[in-house]
Amino acid sequence: MVRPDMEKWGQTLADLRVLSVEAKDARSRERFLALYMIANKQTSACAWAREIGRTKETVLNWVHRYNQFGPKAVFYRHTGGRRPFLARSRSSNSSA
Repeated sequence: MVRPDMEKWGQTLADLRVLSVEAKDARSRERFLALYMIANKQTSACAWAREIGRTKETVLNWVHRYNQFGPKAVFYRHTGGRRPFLARSRSSNSSA
């Protein structure tokens, strides 16, 4: 069974719990809560994925990323995406 390797990164269950509550972004909080629940042996990655409506691959990816690269790799980063359909133009913002 895949579990977060907290010792490798000098973290405790309490550290994961704090990150699951205090992380800036909701997506980061979701990821750290998953790590906490799995590390605390309250659930497995597959069971937690079902409970939160994610695929098991997604949750397992969070655990593997944490184990390989540490907690910084689990934080959500906005990577772009589509532009808003009705984006405001810069010229309309400068006229006042």
